Amino acid sequence: MIVKTVRVVAACGRWRRRDVERRPVKLSQEAGPRPRAAGAGSVGTGVGTAFGTFGELLQGVLPEEDGDFLVTLPVARWTMATFRREPGCGDVTVRPAGKTKALQLARTICELAERHTGLTSAGGTLHVNSVIPEGKGLASSSADLVATARAVGQALGVEMPPARIERLLADIEPTDGVLYPAIVAFHHRTVRLRGILGSLPVMAVVGIDEGGSVDTVDFNRIPKPFTLADRHEYARLLDRLACAVRRRDLAEVGRVATRSAQMNQLLRHKWALEPMREICREVGGLGVAVAHSGTTLGILLDTADPSYTQRVSAAARACAELAGGVTVYRTLSFPRGAGLVRG
Repeated sequence: MIVKTVRVVAACGRWRRRDVERRPVKLSQEAGPRPRAAGAGSVGTGVGTAFGTFGELLQGVLPEEDGDFLVTLPVARWTMATFRREPGCGDVTVRPAGKTKALQLARTICELAERHTGLTSAGGTLHVNSVIPEGKGLASSSADLVATARAVGQALGVEMPPARIERLLADIEPTDGVLYPAIVAFHHRTVRLRGILGSLPVMAVVGIDEGGSVDTVDFNRIPKPFTLADRHEYARLLDRLACAVRRRDLAEVGRVATRSAQMNQLLRHKWALEPMREICREVGGLGVAVAHSGTTLGILLDTADPSYTQRVSAAARACAELAGGVTVYRTLSFPRGAGLVRG
């Protein structure tokens, strides 16, 4: 099946659109180096990593078909996957056993490798190790899957550029844009890149957890209550955020994140949002970011601010009084253009 998608490239004040085509996954016809030949007796070990996110800077629905989108907020929390190919093993096992989506993906890649590269008995053992809490809206499942794709691909000698991973993940679940070393606008329900916004200076996120957990697949089945006016506001917020990232304007980033959190109250209410906004104002924070489909909220702080140490301490104390527990995250800042070839 051929699916038509639209890629939108961020530019300050406007979005430039151009059509691209999503092709079926077929390893032998993908761009990039040809997978190396591997006989039945060869053994390969692959390692893949992927970062998590602290919710999203912005998430909502645009005034267009399939308009559900998000903008990532990458943080220094990681998943590492290791895949060891075992000669003569025709299946894949996973540890921990509960990582069933990673297992499904690994099996799919092994089957495709056997079908299109002549590789035989492409089974093995997959280990998934993560420090990203599950069910909190921190992209734990997305990071597991991206790390798995990279590990299995490396072990089998199959290139795994982001565009190929997108096509594989589209059959499994809605996915965050953690494939790209950048802040990106991403259509998570259809698993396709909208645009690369760029990178920002490092921020701290003083985070709390309201408790409980959210299943990503179930959450994305909920009808969105947003009006046409809301959708147009999301489009304006996306334009503002694209400009803010380009200008490295952290104050504007914080304002957009806070507004997105407020608009999301219609879909998933967070009791702590208004108290967190008040704490943010008191400590001089940039704004409040939330996991729109999760349970976490955080105050954004500029780590380059001369008063950062005092601000983060004050924010942590106030957040601890509010919610009983605090975790301080650091966002990731990427070199310009690092690893952004889609393939």
